[in-house]
Amino acid sequence: MRTIAVLGGGIGGLATSYYLCRNPQVTKVIVLESSSRFGGWLWSTRRSDGAVFEHGPRGIRPAGAVGRNTLNMVEELGLEGEVLPVTYSHIASKNRYLYVNGQLHKMPSRISELLRTVPPFSRPLLLSVASELLVTKSKEDDESIHSFVSRRLGKELADIAVDSLCRGVFAGDCRKLSVRSCFPPFYNAEQRRGSLILGMLLGSGPTPVISPGSLAQRSIKESWAQWSLRRGVESLPESLAEYLQQSGKVQLHREAAVKQIHPSASGWKVHLEDGVVSADHIISALPAKALSSVLPSSCQPLIQQLQDVSSVTVAVINLEYEGSILPVMGFGHLVPSSEDRGLLGVVYDSVPFPQHNRPDGQTTRLTVMMGGAWFQEVFGPPEAVTDEHLIARATEAVQCHLGVTTAPIWSRVALQRDCIPQYYLGHFSKVESMRHFIRENNLPLSLTGSSYDGVSVNDVIFSGRTAVQELLGTGV
Repeated sequence: MRTIAVLGGGIGGLATSYYLCRNPQVTKVIVLESSSRFGGWLWSTRRSDGAVFEHGPRGIRPAGAVGRNTLNMVEELGLEGEVLPVTYSHIASKNRYLYVNGQLHKMPSRISELLRTVPPFSRPLLLSVASELLVTKSKEDDESIHSFVSRRLGKELADIAVDSLCRGVFAGDCRKLSVRSCFPPFYNAEQRRGSLILGMLLGSGPTPVISPGSLAQRSIKESWAQWSLRRGVESLPESLAEYLQQSGKVQLHREAAVKQIHPSASGWKVHLEDGVVSADHIISALPAKALSSVLPSSCQPLIQQLQDVSSVTVAVINLEYEGSILPVMGFGHLVPSSEDRGLLGVVYDSVPFPQHNRPDGQTTRLTVMMGGAWFQEVFGPPEAVTDEHLIARATEAVQCHLGVTTAPIWSRVALQRDCIPQYYLGHFSKVESMRHFIRENNLPLSLTGSSYDGVSVNDVIFSGRTAVQELLGTGV
């Protein structure tokens, strides 16, 4: 395998290139990124006074094989000294809130809280958990997350907690999202054990084997719930880009939008604005719709399936306030769609990561997330909405939900267009069908990134690793 072109320089494309360049079978990797920076949605603002603000993912979970895999990469890149861990005993891990019926409600975090009725729920959650063991297994191939949880744990839990969770994780509507693709462990637990509870206790199927390096071992020993980096999560793609640059195998190209790709005798010709790149194989880390627009017409069935993968736009508004203004301490609060369709949640950034506050004088950093699956309905077309309108809406939410009467001393709007793919019902079979078409037609093409196998940072990095393993048939 002489030359591999990687389309997209977000975390998916960079991680894929990292695994490629560590493999002796690969001679040359060409990374093509359409924008002026690498890192995609991992994007941090570092102010000159030392404050750090995130415009995308802010905390990364260390749990499971995919979490260990990312921590191993962080260690290999020499970033372990930059890691900011948040343990399960930290107040940000223990205190998570829902804003329901005009009030903040702390989510149960101890067994004792499951035994009694805790608002906004009308009965003890342990009753829902206990009765789940008696629910019969579904015979359907797929099901919406709302339907799955309603059936197994009750409609109230689905309407309030799961609705809010899906808005926080996917900025999406749990009534449309697929449980099989969004929460595979839930689906597998029911299929293999007949119960979520038994699946959690006994395991719900095979998981990848990733040996933990010393940093991942430390995360287990110290019981980390999440982690970030001292200069923000953008340090990860920055370090990856630097590693790739120094590898001698990788060419990194910014502002190199792919216009069209065509088959050639040896693989592909990739047409750019100002030239053509030849490659034996392409690994696409582009969003599905972006890839669909550059494939040749001979790939029509694949093009159609790629176009069917929708994504949503999220407005991320960073706010900074003078002093300590929070009425409660915790990670933040989520808002169910029944309460406010446009407002997804508020993260209390200063609580889990006070190291990102400016060092002199006390301030509070918050992030308000808005829109998602409801963006168009609430705010209209993304190109028509103004920063002023979004900031006003965000500060109004902070005032209403948290009782903060002072104005922010600093604000920043990042309108993240089409940033989170939505795995609707049948997503898994759609992705299987895409990969089947690629195999059947012997296309020198691999699909990776958030459009297919998981939207989290860990999932996307692991998807790049898997694509390289499947292509080269060896460990990485």
